Amino acid sequence: MTSESRTAVVIPAAGRGVRLGPGAPKALRALNGTPMLIHAVRAMAESRAVSLVVVVAPADGAPEVKTLLDDHALPERTDFLVVPGGDTRQESVRAGLDALPPGFDIVLVHDAARPLVPVDTVDGVIEAVRDGAGAVVPALPLADTVKQVEPQAAGVPEPVVATPERARLRAVQTPQGFDRALLVRAHESVTENVTDDASMVEQLGEAVVVVPGHEEAFKVTRPLDLVLAEAVLARRRANDGF
Repeated sequence: MTSESRTAVVIPAAGRGVRLGPGAPKALRALNGTPMLIHAVRAMAESRAVSLVVVVAPADGAPEVKTLLDDHALPERTDFLVVPGGDTRQESVRAGLDALPPGFDIVLVHDAARPLVPVDTVDGVIEAVRDGAGAVVPALPLADTVKQVEPQAAGVPEPVVATPERARLRAVQTPQGFDRALLVRAHESVTENVTDDASMVEQLGEAVVVVPGHEEAFKVTRPLDLVLAEAVLARRRANDGF
């Protein structure tokens, strides 16, 4: 990788987001009056290293998402592409990868439900791939003690079987960054035990490295997360003067 390596971002946004309750797909839920997807796209396009953002829409919603992107102000220096996704996140990411034109050596994969990622985090991931890492994830140390349990039926107390050493654990975020060829190989080879794209690279026996994440890169999954996201946006408006 060199400083001239071009970067594209794939944003899988085909999920329904059932934990947020009934209504529009999670990526299209409004955050401060603007769909979360638009916030996420803008967060990626804020990086001057990003030349292309590929949004993977619900299979029956690609025209709607394309109209959504056309209706919102986005950086002119960045190109945008909308493609239909699959039934699973992995299928949707693969659809985004298949849609990438030649000439992009670095690919980021970003959750549409992480709308507030600071540009410094995006740039940090890209820089690590340019410096030679094949797979990079932003992550934060855990604040809470973690217990490993033996799962039980709903309502039944779960016995603790271990307490992992917290200092060795990290909470992983996105965007995750990859050498394009490595990520494509992972999607061609790995079909089981997929928790994120980095886990697929791990199953190939390839190294994944961690760079600092950011507390504002949290995932909006439940209604309370929407409240927190609105508060972050309000603080940003107050600090930035708009």
